[in-house]
Order: sequence, then structure tokens, then C-alpha cells
Amino acid sequence: MKLPRRRFLHLAAGAAAFPAVSRIARAQAYPTRPVRVIVGFAPGGAPDIVARLLGPTLSERLGQSVYVENRTGAGSNIATEAVVNAEPDGYTLLLVSPPNFVNAALYDKLNYNFIRDIAPVAALIRVPNVMEVNPAVPANTVPEFIAYAKANPDKLNMASGGIGTSVHMAGELFKMMTGVRMPHVPYRGVGAAYPDLLAGQVQVMFDSTPGSIEFIRSRRLRALGLAALTRSPVLPDLPTIAEFVPGYESSALHGVGAPRNTPPEIIERLNKEFNAALSEPAIRARLIDMGATLLGGTPAEFGKLVADETEKWAKVVKFAGIKAS
Repeated sequence: MKLPRRRFLHLAAGAAAFPAVSRIARAQAYPTRPVRVIVGFAPGGAPDIVARLLGPTLSERLGQSVYVENRTGAGSNIATEAVVNAEPDGYTLLLVSPPNFVNAALYDKLNYNFIRDIAPVAALIRVPNVMEVNPAVPANTVPEFIAYAKANPDKLNMASGGIGTSVHMAGELFKMMTGVRMPHVPYRGVGAAYPDLLAGQVQVMFDSTPGSIEFIRSRRLRALGLAALTRSPVLPDLPTIAEFVPGYESSALHGVGAPRNTPPEIIERLNKEFNAALSEPAIRARLIDMGATLLGGTPAEFGKLVADETEKWAKVVKFAGIKAS
């Protein structure tokens, strides 16, 4: 039996619209089961701390469990690829961290394009790096360090938590902007670097504020400069590196991403809840005590930050000739 043309077209249009209606209905009901946030690093680092700090508040606001899953390896590529390949339904999120902005330039081939395949949800915090040296280094200020390093090229060893980490890139940016020569000594995480830095086997590191602050306060390490554009209330007497090296800035940007094609209604809901979590007094106090600057904002604003960071660090990778190990 033949259907009249008008009836056929009506049914066809209805069938085509059904998936869209279904997606909208799912978005309106979201969430109906636990949400996981994948972190590309081991427990205890800044990305993990941030994710676990926000988790309980997000769980209360969403009405579902929010749990953190650590997937380490390959400079966070394993975690990122897991989220890229997840269903775009809002139940698998990525804690975005600095290697996500570096890896596009660092690796010759990736199975994903970060800017294309991860939808920005919300910016969370910036954590500045801090330039710290073993007390045996004969320099108390950034200018004194630069002068000593130039008079002794390749004699000072620069530690990091691994190739392409924010600690490594902060040091490479400093070398690029000052012209000093310091061999890079990568470790499997900054925790593994500290014993050698404290013992003087390596002499300088540009770690994040949370990782550095207790060593600095106890004077086991000497802080020379903060890698932010303004001074921090956590270390109010510490000058910024930019006061001596104009324009120098290196901080760890953290945020949240989701698989591309995640419905915009879900992105907006998550953005709202992450921003609300950042405004909680207890969370704000804890993050500020870590030396972090709280961000928040819209998904589009976070997307702009991601693009800017990716462009910035690509220049440093190219200048330094850095290759993934």
C-alpha cells in the first residue's frame, strides 16, 4: 500500500526529529547516575586535589555521586583519550591540566585533537609556579641568579616532574626569555625531584606553589620569584619574576572538559554547578591557601583560555626543541 506523499513526508520528518527530541529529554533529566571526573595524574597532585575538593559539593548540587578516577601515563594522554572516546552524555569529564595545552606540540602523533575533541565546560583555577633554588646557589634574587647562570653556563641543573609538565615548561620559558643555559633533569613527578633538589644534586626548579610552599616557609629551599604577573597573598614578600623579566608568566591552568557533542544543555548545567562550587567559602579558602587564583566563567571563556595556552606553549616547545620521551 502506498502512502500519500504528504503523509510520507510527515512521518519522515517526525522520524528525523525523534533523536533530537530524545537528546533534549535526556539533557533535561541529567544526571540520573554517577558522574566520573578523570584525572591524568596520580593522587596527591594539584589536578587530583582540585577534583577531589570540588567533588562532594558537586555531588550535593547534582544529586548524584561524583567520583574521581586517576588514569596516569603518557603525559595525561591516556586520560584525555579515554574522555575523547567516552559517550558525550555528561557522565565522563576530564580534569584539564597544563599538559593538555603542551602535548599537541610535544607529540608528533596523537589519536585526538584536544581543541576539537574536548568541549570546554568551566575554568577552575590558575596556580602559579615559583622559582626555587637549593640554598647553596649563590643567588638571592632573580637578577643575581641570571648573572650567575650566565657566568656558569650548563653548571646549574634544572629539575622538573617530567617532560612537558608545567614545571618543565616554566623553566624552558625562563631559559627562552633570559638566555640562560641550564640542563633539564626530568623526574617521574616532582615528588621524586625534591630529595635531589634538597640535597643539591639539582639546583633549581619551577614547581607549583602548593608543592613548594612548605619547603620555602621552612627555608629548606630559597624562593627567588613567583611566576605570576602579580604578587601572591600566600607569599606576599616574594617578588614576581616579571618584575625582573618583563612579561614572564607561567601558571598551571586547570578546568573541566567533556567529550565533543555533549549536549549544550548539559554543558551549561555543569558550568553552573562548577561555578557554584567555586563560590563555596570553604572551597575558596582552601584553594586560595594553595596559592590559586579562582577563575570560573563561561564555557566560551574557558575555550579562549585553552586556545591561548596552547599557542603560548607551542612556541616554547618549538624554541627549546623539546621532544616527548
